[in-house]
Amino acid sequence: METYDALLAAISSAPGTGRTILDPATGAAVGEAPVHGVADLEAAITAAAAAQPAWAALGHDARSAVLLKAADAVERSAEELAQLLSREQGKPLNGPNARFEVGACAAWLRAAAGTPLAPETLVDDGETRADLHYRPIGVVGAIGPWNWPMMITTWQVAPALRMGNTVVVKPSEYTPLSVLALAKVLNEELPEGLLTVVSGGRDVGEALASHQSIGKVMFTGSTATGKAIIRSSADTVKRLTLELGGNDAGIVLPGTDPRAIAQDLFWGAFINTGQTCAALKRLYVHDSIYDAVCEALTDVAKAMPMGNGLDENNVLGPLQNKAQYDVVANLVEAARASGARVLLGGNPDSSRPGYFYPATLVADIDNGNPLVAEEQFGPALPIIRYGSIDEAVEMANDLDVGLGASVWSSDPAAARAVAARLEAGTVWINRHGAVDPRIPFGGAKQSGYGLEFGAEGLKALGVPQVING
Repeated sequence: METYDALLAAISSAPGTGRTILDPATGAAVGEAPVHGVADLEAAITAAAAAQPAWAALGHDARSAVLLKAADAVERSAEELAQLLSREQGKPLNGPNARFEVGACAAWLRAAAGTPLAPETLVDDGETRADLHYRPIGVVGAIGPWNWPMMITTWQVAPALRMGNTVVVKPSEYTPLSVLALAKVLNEELPEGLLTVVSGGRDVGEALASHQSIGKVMFTGSTATGKAIIRSSADTVKRLTLELGGNDAGIVLPGTDPRAIAQDLFWGAFINTGQTCAALKRLYVHDSIYDAVCEALTDVAKAMPMGNGLDENNVLGPLQNKAQYDVVANLVEAARASGARVLLGGNPDSSRPGYFYPATLVADIDNGNPLVAEEQFGPALPIIRYGSIDEAVEMANDLDVGLGASVWSSDPAAARAVAARLEAGTVWINRHGAVDPRIPFGGAKQSGYGLEFGAEGLKALGVPQVING
């Protein structure tokens, strides 16, 4: 375990030699991120390829034991990691934010280590014996986002290592320090060469996606970037797991108690200040309870303190970067100009430092409005009125993305019937975005393909091999 200052110093470039990372809450310098290039990527891939055979040869039990030690290392440095994450990404320490994210890293490492994956006997009829095994791929390239940089990197790294692969990580240019720090802590327990972070720009990402020695790319981010990775990976026929953009719908069925669901609705939409791929981004409410749901949500949102993440009282933070702030602000202003009714927020304080946009609820808005049809990825929730279940399902399914969705009702059977009609990789009942390391997770339509978590997630980091005879 190191102090915060020692951990930051261990991963930072010397002053003037890297790229200064600024705190999105204050504008103050957090640290100097190293600027790696394609030559650094080549060195990392070479080291990973050299280390992979011995790591694979250890077998599942020995690799899992190392991952459990890595989880212990994360917990030893949990507060230092959370402090850095809060400063760099902006999310508060408390609530479902920085400390929560670091805890999830340890949890997913343990889940990857503890999930059984035995060979499967497909046929054994006395004449034919066929068994299905999963062999390591080799070197995996992991490209992560800025919204949950530590947790999503762990989602990529933990199963890859468990399956006998080595990993080269390319973090977002917005949050490289968090990922470098996480890797530094993990590498206290991992053998040398297994996990390397290359903190570079777009040229590094493009080289990683097309490199002949990378057997698989895992990517979480925008659909546009995912499509570029697909194209870059084509010549080497790489395996891909892509968790791309979402614009998740929630449907509140008639007869539901607005006050009973308001808190969970709020966090489904505003977790990480709305900067979550599988957050609730458009809410459809039946006409009979529309006004009551709007009122209950407004009451909850009003009570949620927003501010600097290092203040223990806050549970909402700034947008991570100016570009995302502008997206949210422009969508809300366009909605207001179209005649939509702003119930709460929509009035950022321009004199305040940082990229703070207030929690915003927008009612009486058309389904085709850009705030509904485009992924806002921030703290602004449109609430759309509907008259029939068929209408709500049609509107929810109208977009070309389908990462998650949710149905809210006091009638479980009715909720499941509606859930079965929604075009999304996961549909939650009376909650939204609750991922679980035991339960496979992946998108439909242009929200990507491939599964993460559980045994299916482990299989996605292996090459299936049938031994027949």
